[in-house]
Amino acid sequence: MKKKEQKHEFLFEKINYKILLIGIGVIALGFILMSGGGSEDPKVYSDAIFNFRRIRLAPTTVLIGFVITIYAILKNPKKNQ
Repeated sequence: MKKKEQKHEFLFEKINYKILLIGIGVIALGFILMSGGGSEDPKVYSDAIFNFRRIRLAPTTVLIGFVITIYAILKNPKKNQ
């Protein structure tokens, strides 16, 4: 008896994985932008935590990364052929 040769197929195509990695990179960039802003001395108040980068830019970057990641999951390259 011959064993059936099983063809292993990936769930996504190569382009999906590339877009997924880009999305994860954008999310990581957003969290890096969000970091910092504290002061060395805990008794000293610092306004740096409320600047534009941490309040607007970083969360927007993270959300864009999530949108890119969702697009990578939902994209079906077989449908385009």
